[in-house]
Amino acid sequence: MVDVTPKKISYREARAGGFVAMGEDTVRLIRENALKKGDVLGVARIAGIQAAKRTDELIPLCHQLPLAYVGVDFEVLDHGVIVLGSARTEAKTGVEMEALTAVSMACLTIYDMCKAVDKRMEIRDIRVLEKTKQAITIP
Repeated sequence: MVDVTPKKISYREARAGGFVAMGEDTVRLIRENALKKGDVLGVARIAGIQAAKRTDELIPLCHQLPLAYVGVDFEVLDHGVIVLGSARTEAKTGVEMEALTAVSMACLTIYDMCKAVDKRMEIRDIRVLEKTKQAITIP
C-alpha cells in the first residue's frame, strides 16, 4: 500500500463510464421493466453504489476512503446502456477506483439480470472519464 501520510487532504471527484451492448429486444424489455428479475437499472444502481463503498475490500492495496457521494446513472440507447458513475471524497488519495468499481458492478448487474434473454451482450469501454482535485482551506 502506498504511504499517503505526507499528502494533504483535498476534495476529490472522479467520473467513470462503461457500456453494455445488447440487442434491441433486450433494450425494450429494460425500458418496459419487463424482465423476470425486475427493475434492471434500479438494481444495477444500488449494486454499483454498494460496490463503490467496498472498493478497498475488492482491490488489494486500495486505500479505504470516506466517501461523501457515489452516484450511478444510465442512458438507454437502442443498442445498449451507457453506465456513468461518480464518486466524491475529501481524502489524501484519489477516488477514481471507486467510480470505476461502481460502473463495473453496475455493468455486471445489468449483464446478470439480462443474460437469460440475450446471450450476445458485451461489457465494453469501462474507463475513467474525469478526475479532479482541489485544495481544501481549513479555517
